[in-house]
Amino acid sequence: MRGSDDYGPVEEPDPRRWRALSVTLGVGFMTLLDVSIVNVALPSMQIGLQAGAGAVQWVVSGYALTFGLTLVAGGRLGDALGRRRIFMLALAGFVVTSALAGAAPSIELLIIARLLQGATAGMLTPQSSGLIQNLFHGAERGKAFGFMGATIGISTAVGPVLGGLIIAAFGAESGWRWVFYVNVPIGIAALIVAARVLPKEDRRGVGVRSEIDFAGAALLGAAVVALLFPIVQVESGKLGQWWWLLPIAVVLGFLFVRWEKNAGGRGRAPLLDLRLFTTTKGYSSGVAIGTVYFSGFSGIFVVMAMFFQTGLQYTALQSGLVVTSFALGSSVSSAVAGRLVAKWGRRITVTALSAVVIGLVGSAVVVLVAPADEVGFWITIPLLVAGLGGGAVISPNITMALENVPTHMAGAAGGALQTGQRIGTAVGTALMVAAYHAGANLADGRPNVGAAVAFGTATLATLVALSLALRELRSRRTCNVDENLSQRSVISGQ
Repeated sequence: MRGSDDYGPVEEPDPRRWRALSVTLGVGFMTLLDVSIVNVALPSMQIGLQAGAGAVQWVVSGYALTFGLTLVAGGRLGDALGRRRIFMLALAGFVVTSALAGAAPSIELLIIARLLQGATAGMLTPQSSGLIQNLFHGAERGKAFGFMGATIGISTAVGPVLGGLIIAAFGAESGWRWVFYVNVPIGIAALIVAARVLPKEDRRGVGVRSEIDFAGAALLGAAVVALLFPIVQVESGKLGQWWWLLPIAVVLGFLFVRWEKNAGGRGRAPLLDLRLFTTTKGYSSGVAIGTVYFSGFSGIFVVMAMFFQTGLQYTALQSGLVVTSFALGSSVSSAVAGRLVAKWGRRITVTALSAVVIGLVGSAVVVLVAPADEVGFWITIPLLVAGLGGGAVISPNITMALENVPTHMAGAAGGALQTGQRIGTAVGTALMVAAYHAGANLADGRPNVGAAVAFGTATLATLVALSLALRELRSRRTCNVDENLSQRSVISGQ
């Protein structure tokens, strides 16, 4: 035994923990990459499948929808039935659905495959954070979450680059298929490695029906769908047809909270223990910061793809290369911030969000004043600054949100945290696209003005996240002062 923490004894660290982390993060990179890589492949899909723009957009939206739908339920399944078991099953499903998506003969079957692929990705993602909670402790946990944060940041930023390379290599008509096929050999290799390095768990002899709150899962799933479905319609201009789902989402969310509060009285474990938000230090603020930050951070990449490809006639590859500086900055700062979070805490988040604000404002200035043929070059500088800040937001926020979560709730907690990020991504993408079109229309179709308005909107969202981080920082300082005073009183009384 190595010692103990707040939730019981801590075993000696598993010697395979870093190899286990590498395979789970590799799989996480693959699933998150599929959120952004497909954006640049949409024109190729339209050509190859002779599909309309609205139908093709569902290839992106459907994945995001079912991804967010299954995160919490997937985390709870991992908590109850074993994270290794759920990880392996979900990964196998992701490989199969990726192959089905690549081979789809029609747009309808491609959308169905993407819906299933998103569901398996949502089942996979919370197992990574849960495994980190189980396998790592102390400063090592912050380092591990640093690598996880780097994975999230890089996968979002590098997706357009890889998508552009694949389309360039395999052609406009069938290149989109290889965006999905590339997951198959990687996923199979990950399955083989995962079977060897992920720690095996003792069978608890419990059934799914006794461990999973299906009514709670149905309420939460319906609330997430009712919220996300209208939002993902914004880009196709159909929000007006589905706005009535938004108040229904609020009602379903309220019913879910009431149901979960009464779970103990029914003698069954809740899908999501609401004490995570009320009594677990740092968790609720971490979820709020992550959700708001992703609403500003993620939508920008969609806007930049639209601005450079449609507005400035860049190729998919050229457009993707523009954001490389963000990916590089994010990869460096994520790993560094993960190592420093135990010492610096929320100060890292505050500093990093400030850097993101500077980078976004700088990007807005560049698209307004730089010559059209030089925008792609000059914008790499503020994007690098934003990337350095962004990488240092994600990993420390994950670490601090989950640091006080009991390990037996780590999967559901990680799933809820990721659900907030997915909702933030969907809301932010819709908001940024709307801001881009509104700005361009007000300026007689000038795309650079639209891009500047979108960057300004992202800046406002980041400032909200910064205010939340400052509030959390002050709260932690107050708690530390109170604890110190309490300890001094005890000592003086002795």
